[in-house]
Amino acid sequence: MADADRRVSVVIPVLNDAACLARLLADLRAGPPLEVVVVDGGSGDDSLAVAQAGADVVLSSPAGRGEQLHAGVCRASRDWLWLLHADSRVAPAVAHDCVRVAHDFARCLPTCGWGWFDVRLDGGAWPLRVVETAMNWRSALTGVTTGDHGIFVHRRLLEAAGGVPRQPLMEDVELCRRLRRLAKPRRAGGAVVTSSRRWERDGVARTVAMMWLLRLRYFFGSPAATLAERYYR
Repeated sequence: MADADRRVSVVIPVLNDAACLARLLADLRAGPPLEVVVVDGGSGDDSLAVAQAGADVVLSSPAGRGEQLHAGVCRASRDWLWLLHADSRVAPAVAHDCVRVAHDFARCLPTCGWGWFDVRLDGGAWPLRVVETAMNWRSALTGVTTGDHGIFVHRRLLEAAGGVPRQPLMEDVELCRRLRRLAKPRRAGGAVVTSSRRWERDGVARTVAMMWLLRLRYFFGSPAATLAERYYR
């Protein structure tokens, strides 16, 4: 699958994520030869230096995951885009699974497709196992997931869906809503590990309630900018 290895660009938006970005870039270097694009949103820490030391392409962009992902996708050179959060951890087997998806679509399925991985929270408390299981079931049932799951998408399908929504929050939910109208998603093998810091800091019940409230407000028309003010305060 040497050719398939070179079909995938990873796009990572960062903002003051130096420590976790360094770990993610080390994970990616241990896997297949992916193109790694890091988009910095104006970090005040060492994120930019870490990116320059470990990524293939480093860009600067206005802060906001939607804006940063849009900039990274525009600069990435490969057909498949893998959108990862900076606080994710990716085992080499998971990176190879992403490459395998690209290979399978090219070999026996329409070349335009999309999907995601299951998510696993990195904390050890048992309530987090419930949360991650619920997140994975919800995604499988609804066809709508979050950026924590490591969404991957073929460039042509992404363009047909209007690109990554350039909004400060819910860009992942909005992107999935658009993509599922065009193609059925594929749930890849393996799991992307993501930070459980918000659940541990704010409490599991409170965090779950807040996230569902934000999603409901977005569903009923609240502007993403308004919701972002609540989420990031």
